[in-house]
Amino acid sequence: MEQNRGYAPARIALALALVATLGCAEAGGGETGQPDAVESTAVQVPPAPDPADVESPETLVRAVYDVISGERGEARDWDRWHSLFFPGAMLHPVGPADGSGEGWTVSSMTPADFVELVDSSFVADGFYEVEIGDVTEVYGNIAHRFSSYASFRSSTETEPFNRGINSFQLLDDGDRWWVLSIFWQHEFQAGQIPEKYLYRP
Repeated sequence: MEQNRGYAPARIALALALVATLGCAEAGGGETGQPDAVESTAVQVPPAPDPADVESPETLVRAVYDVISGERGEARDWDRWHSLFFPGAMLHPVGPADGSGEGWTVSSMTPADFVELVDSSFVADGFYEVEIGDVTEVYGNIAHRFSSYASFRSSTETEPFNRGINSFQLLDDGDRWWVLSIFWQHEFQAGQIPEKYLYRP
């Protein structure tokens, strides 16, 4: 069996330690001074990635866009999708709090939740998303990529039905890059994307 590159037991231990640390930080103290009990969180080992997908912030983000894109009737490779995300990774769309358009709220979902939400519609209707601008900053093992996107139903379309910005938080564990979170908002909600976040023609 092929070894899952970059996901040695040390990485699993790191993820478990992070879960435990967050659990302790969030648990309140009772009268005895002991933290409240928290439920353990299972860390799922993701599928082995294509090494070309995870060698840099640029290739990682490109892989995210590539795996969700496809023509009508085309199944997505969701194993590839899951191979890009660090255990415990989350997705956070920003949108109106209600139908009136007043106020804003942030939703949270796992990569698996996203698959369940979009898979049938992506296959039924087709969906392509491409990067139309980026600002990437790297410090040590962490990176942030402000990634402007345009959404289409087919690769043959020239006018997008939607645009917006994805905010990617990324981690280099020394062997590969991971997606820790994606946080996004649509242009029709947030206003026109500034020119500084778009590629020049």
